[in-house]
Amino acid sequence: MNQSFSLPTALCLAVPDIEALIQGRTIAALPKMFLRPGQKFALYPVDISINVVSVKAWAKCELCQIPDKTTPLEILSQLTIWKPETFEEILQKQPHFFIAYLRVYNLSEPFEIPAIPNIQDKLGKFAPLPNNISASEAKPVLSDHVFIQRKRQLENLEPPLHPELEELQSGLSQIANNNPAAQQLENDIKVFLGWSNAPTTNTSDLAWIKTITSLGDRSIEFEEKKSNYQAGTDFENISRQSLDFLGFQVENAYKGGAGGLDLYCSQPYPLVCECKAGRSIPDRAVEELDRIGKRHLQENYLQAVRLIIGPGEPTKQLRQSLQKSAKISKTSIIKAMTLQKLVELKAKYPGAINLIELKQYLEPGQIDDKINEYIDKIEKEIKLRSEIIKSIKELCEQNHESSQIIHQQVTVTEIRVHYNVTHNPKLTDEIAHDLLIELSSPLTGYLGIIKTTDWKSDKFYYLRELTI
Repeated sequence: MNQSFSLPTALCLAVPDIEALIQGRTIAALPKMFLRPGQKFALYPVDISINVVSVKAWAKCELCQIPDKTTPLEILSQLTIWKPETFEEILQKQPHFFIAYLRVYNLSEPFEIPAIPNIQDKLGKFAPLPNNISASEAKPVLSDHVFIQRKRQLENLEPPLHPELEELQSGLSQIANNNPAAQQLENDIKVFLGWSNAPTTNTSDLAWIKTITSLGDRSIEFEEKKSNYQAGTDFENISRQSLDFLGFQVENAYKGGAGGLDLYCSQPYPLVCECKAGRSIPDRAVEELDRIGKRHLQENYLQAVRLIIGPGEPTKQLRQSLQKSAKISKTSIIKAMTLQKLVELKAKYPGAINLIELKQYLEPGQIDDKINEYIDKIEKEIKLRSEIIKSIKELCEQNHESSQIIHQQVTVTEIRVHYNVTHNPKLTDEIAHDLLIELSSPLTGYLGIIKTTDWKSDKFYYLRELTI
């Protein structure tokens, strides 16, 4: 359990420096004096333009070094947020400077305090706080193993492995606040680089997913006094958003309305969709989809996957003829709840759903069981990869302290043997190697790899967990 304690002082740093520490982009600060390892203090942003300052984080000094003119400043620059010119300017005025390695923790909530008088004179120095700040180690910016890796890299002046990605992240950070796509890519890069523990998902942006099933239930019209038409439109819109989120290219030219297709997706394969909000799917649904689809798409309709989405059960008459009529017209029927499950899976694991593979499960008739089968398959594949990563972590911990596992490398055979002891089905070296290559890809970044001329001699090391 993380116990709280009081912080009476703060280290005063420039606003960009503190933001970089809080974002995990750096673990270094440039104080004006030597910091004692173990020292704890709040991080005070020096901003002379405001009267009230928001203190968001505190830090503990883990190490303090004294670089001088013999230090390779170019590499030091690549591992921090400062350009070589910044260090050179300092060294023109003095023989050395201080660089502190800080383990940073977020406060449970920002602490608002009046601006300290003449704060610009305190830059890089300590200042007493008007009131003590309560802090704990409950919210570290970086996990233990990520911080240890970053500390070792900086301490040994090891050049960054992916300078191009770091440059891209820096550019994305300038536009991320107003661009969700840029924000997501920036987060993914930060995770891969070790600047963040896990991808940041804006849950408020994904709250709509939880409404898919309820919007399909037309009984909502009685609660909100909506017309049947409005209830149907709401469900059509949420279905459109769902298919788009899954990766289909939804075309607007065939938008719904009287005589129009509810939804038409052109990529990665043609898909025609009819949305039926309400407690039941009417008898005419399949015939209606065929009639409207043929009118709009003509011969192209014959190659399209046909789908009806509705939360309810087919009517008795449609259920009796479902097997026959749906197979003749090759129409699939899926419940809104099942669609919601697919979208939830995509939200949790953005790369998990392969739409080409999903097509195999879009069989004629009611397909909820088939889609659930596909979802179970994907979840098992993700769990397999998570367990392989855990096996590597366990192997590295067997003969070393947990704080040193980031250094350890293990072979394909060692990983396969360790995994097979407690898991079924058993893996071969070939299958294990294929999975390890996938998990060490720059696009995933769960493992690191040391390649050799013979794949059986390749070595892998642990970077981060795949959380289920």
